[in-house]
Amino acid sequence: MQQRPFGNTGLKVSIIGLGAGQIGDANQREEDVSRLLNEALDLGMTLIDTARGYGLSEERIGRHIAHRRSEYVLSTKVGYGVPGHQDWTPECIVAGVDQALHNLKTEVLDIVHLHSCPKGTLVNSGVVDALIKMREQGKLRVAAYSGENDELAWAISEAGGNKGLFGSVECSVNPFDQKSLATILPSANDQGMGVIAKRALGNAPWRFAEQPHGNYCETYWLRKQEMALDIDDMQWDEFSLRFSAFAPNVSSAIVGTSSIANLRRNIKLIAAGRLPEELFEAARARFIHLGSQWSGEI
Repeated sequence: MQQRPFGNTGLKVSIIGLGAGQIGDANQREEDVSRLLNEALDLGMTLIDTARGYGLSEERIGRHIAHRRSEYVLSTKVGYGVPGHQDWTPECIVAGVDQALHNLKTEVLDIVHLHSCPKGTLVNSGVVDALIKMREQGKLRVAAYSGENDELAWAISEAGGNKGLFGSVECSVNPFDQKSLATILPSANDQGMGVIAKRALGNAPWRFAEQPHGNYCETYWLRKQEMALDIDDMQWDEFSLRFSAFAPNVSSAIVGTSSIANLRRNIKLIAAGRLPEELFEAARARFIHLGSQWSGEI
């Protein structure tokens, strides 16, 4: 699988990585999670992306592939959910990093994001300084931000690579969520920041023939209907995944799954390479025409 430099961080990541949200579900069997994680590594995925809020995900990654730690770049997210600590305080950041190190059974975390906290918290709470202190102590390699819109723009312009704080960002990139592509991600690239594209499949809105009220992908379903893209005879998952993974300034596109069959399919799809230029540009043009008020989905 193609490996790419992760900005100027010194890390390299696979063109698609594993989003480890689904494997945190307590209903998933341990043996199935183990097979999936090890299969991902066997197939060349070198980025595993998890978070404190993903249920059992961190613990399971530590349990099942810590013995292969040298084979993958480990990304997680902190800021909340640590017993005994108020969310979005410096103390919670420190405790979250320490808990992640314990859960993931590693001596150092490659990438640690502040996970979708609001701009006021980023600017005034001391959480950025706390994360940088953890980096200075050698507990993580790259301090990062995961989020969208004004917060994402601030993280790059005011705390990005030129400021010496955040070395990477994570945000939504797919045909129905392109807000970051015009100016935000080019700025990240100019500063040598790595970029992880999440929701590469757009939450798969093509699963639903009718509007899925209350479903996680409802917003993307509505956008898909309005954009009315013509993708010839290509399958939607292929179109969306190749759009995201080969979008300008993206280092790696993560896809969440608990299915080995889907994992293998995603890797097969990405091997086809970039979308035909006319398809990519048509999707960009439709989003630019229709989506000036469409925000990035958190």
